[in-house]
Amino acid sequence: MTDDPVLGVLRLDYSYQPVLGDVDHPGSFAYKAIYRIVPGLSFEICQSGEITEEIRRNCIDAVRYLDSQGVRGITGDCGFMINIEPLVRDHTEKPVFLSSLDQLPLILTSIGPDAEVGVLTANSKTLHLIEARLDRLAGVVDHSPRIQILGCQNIPGFEAVAKGEKVDTAKVSKGLRDLVGDFLANNDKVKCLLFECTELGVYANEIRLMSGLPVYDAITHCDAFMSGFALDTRFGVQS
Repeated sequence: MTDDPVLGVLRLDYSYQPVLGDVDHPGSFAYKAIYRIVPGLSFEICQSGEITEEIRRNCIDAVRYLDSQGVRGITGDCGFMINIEPLVRDHTEKPVFLSSLDQLPLILTSIGPDAEVGVLTANSKTLHLIEARLDRLAGVVDHSPRIQILGCQNIPGFEAVAKGEKVDTAKVSKGLRDLVGDFLANNDKVKCLLFECTELGVYANEIRLMSGLPVYDAITHCDAFMSGFALDTRFGVQS
């Protein structure tokens, strides 16, 4: 039914206890989400984008499963799944929006030609390796500083993300606020923040409040796509 859209979520091959605001917590969405693990797809492999033939087949099987469940669109629980988006798109006719980084073109065109966006990532070293690809995605030429990458890998407690373990959110929250505060104090052209990591959505509200800036993440990304399938109950035909 158009008024009851279902989101499909591809998952990395690890298990941990997610909290509200994390893509892996079904309560983070105002609509139903169905999950499917891709066996063998680790955080490290997802970052590199170098998947084996076996993982490739597992990914295709996971996509087919989500399709069979009637999902309206497919996302992922790791921002670095941007590396496997072409593979997923080749095996479904549903909209594919695996990474919050896909929002870059719209964000950059909406904040003005001289404004910059701060991209908070689980691992800045790895994201820098695909910086040229991000430039192409966003229509940015010659490594423009309009995309400022900020790594969260050294925040105390954040190492649990890479390990697939439960995160101490109170500990990470303080470190994240300090990191973002210092970053914005030294980058006055940054007018917007984008969270690459799907576990950062937990902290989106407090960063919005402390910075006064718009914050986009995996949840806003999914909501934008899924809203296209939901009936607006305020006006128009309802059935």
